[in-house]
Amino acid sequence: MAKDIFHEQVKNALIKDGWIITDDPLTVRISEAIKVQIDLAAENAIAAERDSEKIAVEIKSFIADSDISEFHTALGQYLNYVQALEEYEPERIVYLAVPEETYKDFFQLNFIQRTIKRYQMKLIVYEPTEEEIILWIK
Repeated sequence: MAKDIFHEQVKNALIKDGWIITDDPLTVRISEAIKVQIDLAAENAIAAERDSEKIAVEIKSFIADSDISEFHTALGQYLNYVQALEEYEPERIVYLAVPEETYKDFFQLNFIQRTIKRYQMKLIVYEPTEEEIILWIK
């Protein structure tokens, strides 16, 4: 599986934000013949003493010619990963990581906002150059 162009930047941003990367990638076997790989898995270092928060992060760069095509792919992956983890790691929350620039323009379109709301998508908005998490949307 090829890593997204901003994979390392998001990984570094999560670490800067206090997360411990536990899997790169996180592999979930959903049957003997089928497995899925989610870009990253992490645990919140701050919550280590109590019930730690666990996340899975699918990273998208949105640098292809068609943002809507990339969104279709991202949405499909997101929904598959949520379903797979509900069965195998129900405590882990799935996030879709998107660049700040894409979030500020494409993700503000009414159609995209309605889709995010309908499927209760959780987002991490990141700035790739500075390797920073700008916004968590739960």
